[in-house]
Amino acid sequence: MKILLSWLNSFADFADPADEAAVASIAADLTSLGLAVEEVIPMGLGVDGVVSARVLRVETHPDAAKVRRVWVDAGDGAERHVWCGASNMAAGDLVPLATLGTSMPDGRLIERRGILGIDSEGMLCSGAELGVDDDGSGILLLDPTADPGQPYTAVLGVEPDVLFDIDVTRNRPDCWSHLGVARDLAAKRGHELRPPSSPFARGGEERSVPVEILAGERCGRFTTTVLSGVRVTQSPAWIRRRLAAAGMRPINNVVDVSNLVMLELGQPNHAYDLERLGKGALRVRLAAEGERLMTLDGVERTLQSSDLLICDGDDRPVGLGGVMGGLDSEISEETTTVALEMAWFASRGVMETAARHSLRSEASARYERGVDPYVIDRAIDRFCDLLAESCPDLVAHPGGADVRSEHLPEVHRSTPLRLSVLDRVLGVVLGPARVTEMLAPIGFDVVGDGPEVTVSLPSWRPDSTEEIDVVEEVARLHGYEHLGRTVPRADVFGHLTPAQQRRRATREVLVGLGISEAMPSPFLAPGDLARAGLEGDYLSITNPLAVEESALRTSLRPGLLAALAYNESHRRDRVSLFEIGHVYPPAEAELPDEAEVLGVVLAGREAPAAVAVWDELCAALGVGAQLDQSSPGAGMHPTRSATLRAGRDELGVVGEIHPEVLAEFGVSERVAVLEVRLDVLLARGERVPLAAPVPRTPSSDLDLAFVLDDSVPAERLTKALRQAAANRLVSLELFDVFRGESLGPGRRSLAYRLRLQDPSGSLTEADISSIRDACASGADRVGAVLRAQ
Repeated sequence: MKILLSWLNSFADFADPADEAAVASIAADLTSLGLAVEEVIPMGLGVDGVVSARVLRVETHPDAAKVRRVWVDAGDGAERHVWCGASNMAAGDLVPLATLGTSMPDGRLIERRGILGIDSEGMLCSGAELGVDDDGSGILLLDPTADPGQPYTAVLGVEPDVLFDIDVTRNRPDCWSHLGVARDLAAKRGHELRPPSSPFARGGEERSVPVEILAGERCGRFTTTVLSGVRVTQSPAWIRRRLAAAGMRPINNVVDVSNLVMLELGQPNHAYDLERLGKGALRVRLAAEGERLMTLDGVERTLQSSDLLICDGDDRPVGLGGVMGGLDSEISEETTTVALEMAWFASRGVMETAARHSLRSEASARYERGVDPYVIDRAIDRFCDLLAESCPDLVAHPGGADVRSEHLPEVHRSTPLRLSVLDRVLGVVLGPARVTEMLAPIGFDVVGDGPEVTVSLPSWRPDSTEEIDVVEEVARLHGYEHLGRTVPRADVFGHLTPAQQRRRATREVLVGLGISEAMPSPFLAPGDLARAGLEGDYLSITNPLAVEESALRTSLRPGLLAALAYNESHRRDRVSLFEIGHVYPPAEAELPDEAEVLGVVLAGREAPAAVAVWDELCAALGVGAQLDQSSPGAGMHPTRSATLRAGRDELGVVGEIHPEVLAEFGVSERVAVLEVRLDVLLARGERVPLAAPVPRTPSSDLDLAFVLDDSVPAERLTKALRQAAANRLVSLELFDVFRGESLGPGRRSLAYRLRLQDPSGSLTEADISSIRDACASGADRVGAVLRAQ
């Protein structure tokens, strides 16, 4: 919200905009009140080196059709020549001249430059170039009666000002107006507030625009006032400057006054051309499904039955209630009689309509937060008073309509306030007199002087409804910085839970293995799971942001495979990725089930690489599982994959992705994969490592190769070797897998390296031979035959 200091000064004598210390104090007080000042912007300082100059004559050049030659007098009697691309000035006009050496707001330095060998001694400026307005179509024309040579700001009557850019929270709808900010600031600083309150005299015959409210739950109050003698023209300069400083483009005097009243008092309003209203009446109703309205921004909108319409007497839509007016009834240069609408609309309906049509306006922003339904009378008088400055024949006719429904908020609201609660919450003791002194200036009148008082709640504060809201107001005005600070003692300090520590350790292990973390979307296209070989039911989103992302994933593999495919399309191969995320298996419960899963994909690698990652995780987390190759899992390679099992629990899968799945995703490399239920692993108790003395004896490596059928899982052979080597085994590594005609069909050779060590003494040849025989015997029991060395 942009707030002008000069505007605030019209309500109370706050500070001189030229006094930097006073401006800083205002900013500090606003922030203390909860109206955080994000930026303080000096205004009206002008551009040094830009002066007013009289146009002496204007000529065209036969060889320069797009520019004109202008001779000006900058008040010193010297004739200066300037090239200019605009054509809206003539001899006798007074224009702003940027003299040589002037630094413009956009960074340009005005230097002597020539066209066709003829120098330009400066630059004539538009309002946009000087920051006066946003009109860059022509040169800014100044008051021709002023003397040349003065700073252009003096001719315009521009004085120094300050703009506060304030962050107004949603619970302060009253501060979406200069009056609301001034009210708080005056109470904080002990100033008397001077709101505009003089009523505008009604005159002429009684004229009315009848109003019918057919949707009272959406519109609690609707008023109309007939204004005749209107002449649509340019607004006074001070109004244009004030609107431009607040970030609004001046249009004409009627529209500008409408916007000014909204910014000043927080009351949105709309002016209709009365001659263009059918039957000279208005109706407030809900739209019919599919009904259409062309709004002021030139967009034809298809409405729904929950949209609120303002219609004329012919039931023709002329506005979208609380959001934007219609194009057909807008003010034009021919308008002479205006029907002024000021209304109160329910905030929720306006918010839903604005969001549904992506049509946020200044009016809807205020109605969404809550508008004071009883500021309308003051706003009507202020509108008339301001419009009369540019329309001296303006007449505000008596007899205007003021229709209310039973849904209009009550004007008299109150809540009890226990001073004991106030003292306990704030930690300070404040008596009834002090509470009254702070609350009365912001409209919270206090009745009573005992331990419990009654506080009336003003109509402009719909956010305040109960006792704690009043306590907050007292805290704001007393100053949060003046409240005592008490830091509660805690017996337990913040720390990571065991599950969080182990999850962090999991990430550290994977990153240490050179695997990058990925974060694919949890939403998939309906066919992505089937492409990954994961047939079956899944949960669908009823209102997805995109149709191609309407399925909740049941596995991390589709997203990781898509990431590999993307990298491969950009010529990045052998990419390793992992993700820790949630999957959503279908369930019969009202809410979907969620499971935390770890997924790892290793492009250009085979199944043993995934098993190696699993072994590293097992060592780091103190967990383990059996590899069951009898059921490799959906979407997995049938002979190079296994299911991870812990007892009867299925933890996940490890191995390689099926080639058909890789083809579906456009991945040409083999892909090793590990997908495991991380939440189950983190919940399992960690095996406590046992300390063992460092052996002083040397170790020996024993390489053995076994031939066994493809139907026999390698895990069974590995287990048999571990049992055979017993406590002399330090480590066991599968380092080679071989298939060939010499082994016969359906058979493979697995080569293991056993590292052996005896803590009690060095291993002899006889010891190693004994272990070799035990391993051969154990392998024979699982159908494996030791190959000849």
